[in-house]
Amino acid sequence: MDRDKVSDREIEQHVGRRIRERRTLLGLTQQQLADLIGVTYQQAHKYERGINRISAARLHMLSQVLGVDANYFFDGAGTPTATTPNGRQRLSLDVARNFTRIRNDRCREAFAQLCRAIADD
Repeated sequence: MDRDKVSDREIEQHVGRRIRERRTLLGLTQQQLADLIGVTYQQAHKYERGINRISAARLHMLSQVLGVDANYFFDGAGTPTATTPNGRQRLSLDVARNFTRIRNDRCREAFAQLCRAIADD
């Protein structure tokens, strides 16, 4: 990654987006994530927006809580694909987040089968 092409702010924003994507995929709210890493909701929000920098220790804790390697947060940084999710990606994240909230195993399996059937159509 060329320091002339990628600013510190862009890196902070990219890491924040990756945190938000993973949190959403796992079906966690910002408050739940904040509780898991021992910060306030406001601080978690600022991390995700790239407003506040994240210490190495906090990034390590985030990687453990979110079940990823620390490298995950930097994947794609400085590339043209490091933008905000498009409509389809945002919808996919929303579906994944809501899927994890389905408590009934039969309903969850029925929804998964419905998605497969529609995708195969």
